[in-house]
Parts: sequence; structure tokens; C-alpha cells
Amino acid sequence: MFIYPREYRKLKRGPQVILPKDIGMIVAFSGITKESVCVDAGTGSGWLSLSLARLCRHVYSYDTRKEFIELAERNCAIWNIGNVTFRNQDVTKKIEDKGVDLVCLDLPSSEKALGNAKKALKENGCVVGYLPHTEQAKRFVGKLERLGFSDIYTIETIVRDMLVRKEGVRPSTKGIWHTAYLVFARKPQRQE
Repeated sequence: MFIYPREYRKLKRGPQVILPKDIGMIVAFSGITKESVCVDAGTGSGWLSLSLARLCRHVYSYDTRKEFIELAERNCAIWNIGNVTFRNQDVTKKIEDKGVDLVCLDLPSSEKALGNAKKALKENGCVVGYLPHTEQAKRFVGKLERLGFSDIYTIETIVRDMLVRKEGVRPSTKGIWHTAYLVFARKPQRQE
């Protein structure tokens, strides 16, 4: 059975979380660094916000539900994270922060926030959609194309536990299979 890294086991869970397997892919494919500023839209329990905050300069985390923000703030205290600003706002209406390196959208209709994400991103900044269903991924990619995003790439991360025993090694019948499709895209640079 998959065991979360020790640090994550300390965190409280309310709504569904983005798991470490997907967080790792978001970090790797977005290219964020210690100087990056990120937006996490759909705070939930705050797992992505906190993970990004450990790596980046600052994270702005948006959610429309105050109780989710309060839970994520408590999780920030557990990890002693101080570089996250929580905003009780709807990113489909507006993203306050501009010139950011990454916008991650984990919302039921993430494609509705893509126009605001594009305005928030700096040139060559990355937007990521965390999308549980193929229909959501299709709508998201279609909207990215209409908005002129480039380098659109869709992946799914599957973790398969391995049984390592004296009598032999084989895949376990358990694992974390599908959680979501991750759709990455870049805000294009202006042509001179």
C-alpha cells in the first residue's frame, strides 16, 4: 500500500487533495524555481500550496470556500510555512496577482479561469489544469488553443506499488492509479 511521505501524514484533510505523485509532476513540468511566484486556484486542503511554498518565493492560493482556506491555513502552521497568501476569491472572475510563473487550476470548470490565468502569467509562464475527467481535459485544451497558449501537453501519472519479497518481486494489486489528467501550457512570448 502506498504510504504518503511522513510530512504529508501530519496534514489535515478536508476536500480531496492533489497527491504527491501529481505535485512532483507539476513541479517538474512547470519548471518553477526558488524565485518563482505561483497561483494555486482551488486551495482545498492546501497540499499543493504548501508543497509549492517549500520550493518557491511566494504562493497565492485562491478558494471560494472560507472553510477550505481556514483548513489550509492550519496546515501551513503545521509545516511552519509563511510564504502563502490566501485569497477568498473566485479566479473565474479575477486573479489579482500579475507576472506569476505558474497558475495551477484545480476547479470543476477550470477552463473558465484560463482568460484570467493568461493575464496573471508572465511571458512563458506555465498554466496547469488538474482535471479528473477526459471531458474536462478536452474542454481545457480547446480553450487553451483558442486563447493562443503554446506547448500544450497532457499527461497522467500512475503509481504502481511493487511487492518485494524473498520469493520474488512483482507489481502489487494495489496502487494509486488515476487521480487526474495534468494539462500543461505556456503563455507565448510576444513576437517583436
